[in-house]
Amino acid sequence: MQYTTLGDTGLVVSRLGFGALTFAQGDQTLSAVYKVGAQLADALVGRAIDAGVNFFDTADVYADGESETLLGAALKPHRDKVVIATKVGNRGTGDKELLRTGLSRRHILWSVDQSLRRLGTDWIDVYVAHREDLFTPLEETLEAFDAVVRSGKVRYMGVSNWSAWTMSAAVEIQKARGLARLTHGQMYYSLLGRDVERDIIPMMQRYGLGLTVWSPLAFGFLSGAYSREDLSRPDNRFSSFDPLGFDKEKGFAVVEVMRKIAAARSISVPQVALAWLLARPGVTSVLIGATKMHQLEDNLGAADVTLADADMAELDAATRIDPIYATAQWIDPDRKMARALGRAGRV
Repeated sequence: MQYTTLGDTGLVVSRLGFGALTFAQGDQTLSAVYKVGAQLADALVGRAIDAGVNFFDTADVYADGESETLLGAALKPHRDKVVIATKVGNRGTGDKELLRTGLSRRHILWSVDQSLRRLGTDWIDVYVAHREDLFTPLEETLEAFDAVVRSGKVRYMGVSNWSAWTMSAAVEIQKARGLARLTHGQMYYSLLGRDVERDIIPMMQRYGLGLTVWSPLAFGFLSGAYSREDLSRPDNRFSSFDPLGFDKEKGFAVVEVMRKIAAARSISVPQVALAWLLARPGVTSVLIGATKMHQLEDNLGAADVTLADADMAELDAATRIDPIYATAQWIDPDRKMARALGRAGRV
């Protein structure tokens, strides 16, 4: 396993992390996602730890808190050897959720205690704002995070799914007010979703922030396990759970490129997707998830895969995103300089 520090902190995390989104037990409405009960959760977590994974991620909204409960129980014998991240602030639905939601001071201070109880731990290593809150002043949110850090309940703070401008504003506010600082952003990033390359990753690098990646396989599509016929069936995963909404035809074309590379390198298709991310600038840790042991074993193998420059170039070309204003009209003059400096992949 490879390791690095989370942003410019001293917190050491594995380059492959483990995401516990699928952990749940009993009947669940989102059966396409919530598949891992207590026994399998213990086995998956134990195998990940044996492979050197020390970074584990969950959220208070995953299966209404059951993911935190199952992950906490599985990690209890290993608590001093692992980094636990959980999230707060994703909005529920219905009038009853108006107070138990968002990133208000009230909700953050209440939620951290609930997460600590479910996780069965005295502290949370990394507490993450799950999404932006349009109805709470940013200053209020940051002061509440500072309070839970100073209380000792939380060691570090992060954000997920925030825009580049909101994250940069948060960093400047924290610096000006002496608040607990942002360590990283957890973002969706994959061969089928490279939007973070436009503004978010350059901003993170400017401020010394880490980047952890959720859904590196685009909710399993980049595993290569789906066909066009699969997607035509009403019981396929993407018929009931498709939050990313990517172009499926483009996705199948990308998977074919991945299959060719995988066959030439004697590796699996998912390992191609994960290795590509691990080699991308700014990426700290990639969160893998699994509902079966053989899936986890395969994903863990990506830590030992280094793609050739030609492979990286082919994947980049197949998935490149178009620049947007204000960079789009001014990018051509930089390409010659980028080639001269050996940095052609940046523009």
